[in-house]
Amino acid sequence: MRSIDTDYLVVGAGAMGMAFTDSLIDHADVHVTLVDRRHAPGGHWEDAYPFVQLHQASLFYGVASTVLGDGSIQKDGPEAGLYERARRSEIQAYYDDILHRRFIASGRVTFLGGSEYHSDGQANLVTSLVSGETVRVDVRRRLVDATYLSPAIPATTPPPFGVDEGVPVVAVNELARLAGAPERFVIVGSGKTATDAIVWLVGNGVDVDRITWVRPRDPWMLNRAVVQPDPVVALGLAADTMAAAAAARSPDDFFLRLEDAGVMLRIDSGVLPTMAKTPTLGEWELRLLQTVENVVRKGHINRVTKTEIQLEHGSVPLAPGSLIVHCAAPGLRYPPLVPIWSPDTIRVQTIRAGFPCFCAALAGYVEATREDDVERNRLCPPNNLPDNPGNWASMQVRGTVAAARYGAEPDIAEWSNKCALNPARIDRLQRDSTEVRRALARLSGVAEEGLERLRSLADEPLLELV
Repeated sequence: MRSIDTDYLVVGAGAMGMAFTDSLIDHADVHVTLVDRRHAPGGHWEDAYPFVQLHQASLFYGVASTVLGDGSIQKDGPEAGLYERARRSEIQAYYDDILHRRFIASGRVTFLGGSEYHSDGQANLVTSLVSGETVRVDVRRRLVDATYLSPAIPATTPPPFGVDEGVPVVAVNELARLAGAPERFVIVGSGKTATDAIVWLVGNGVDVDRITWVRPRDPWMLNRAVVQPDPVVALGLAADTMAAAAAARSPDDFFLRLEDAGVMLRIDSGVLPTMAKTPTLGEWELRLLQTVENVVRKGHINRVTKTEIQLEHGSVPLAPGSLIVHCAAPGLRYPPLVPIWSPDTIRVQTIRAGFPCFCAALAGYVEATREDDVERNRLCPPNNLPDNPGNWASMQVRGTVAAARYGAEPDIAEWSNKCALNPARIDRLQRDSTEVRRALARLSGVAEEGLERLRSLADEPLLELV
């Protein structure tokens, strides 16, 4: 069996694997072997629906060394005044360029695409899905699992419900490849993918009366206008979050106060959402989604027959000529929180609240600049991903504590304030502006009380975080 040597074996060339590798080779003289089942970098972007677009500003996505997009503010359209958001094709081209022109051209990264990582318990093995050849990878330093939080998307996840033979069901990806127009569209799912599908359909001339939305849970979503690469906006979001927490009587009350502050959005003001994965949403998208009146709230689908949709809490007729659009993959994954650094493996996870690319880049920087795993884990404790208001509060507490820890390190603070991926970035030239000083003062006035209250709103004890 052929063998190769490397310092780090990074499994997964998705967003987090690419961001970790980029920071690592920028700050350490090491060689990385990057392996992925796909033949190109970018992870789920290779499988995503063709009309998908980042739900956040492009500046917050990608790798630390190279900005995605041009950092411009949109001048026209419904999001005029907000920062640009990259589309799928742009993201794929970006990662391809990073891989070939930056990683491989440096001579410090080897990419084994179209290959599967596995282990026989003693050796790290990589098998090509094309040739079938297996090579042994001798790792001098560490194995890096960058797939620990890999999302589950409709293109690669079967519908989570039964389907009778002859009932037309497609993943959301197929909407852009339909040979003919169905009479009706049944959108199944509560999150960003479902909202994207509806916005795309209406944008392509489908009347909302032809759309039925099976929404098992109503979602809370972040107002995109308050998640921008602007320190005044970012500090305002943090202050609004802490002020809402400080006054909240319960997790639901916390989110209602965030709604009053313009931070959170919900589609139906008469329904209290229970889902809080909180992707961002434009207010123009919200207004469009609110025009969909055929909404089914009877829980998750059990089975679809030729005549009806059978759900947890009842059934509804299925109109002739309907196409079922599967948007119901779970998206975020919720594996157990484990230390990012362990003796055998680095398991890349989020650290601050959200923004996985920044978190992976931060982990790469800390791996390169710190020698002790205890110290690395102290600076970068793993964070949970949210699903409901209670564990959204947990995420905020964990992220705030982590940010205080790594932010207290002068070199990390300097690096992070130069890193465009960092949503809390404050450029040195901006720090002394009147607007930033005022925003910092407001946050300082509510941070301690808000954080303490967030601990009690969290859905789990957080006593280990001091």
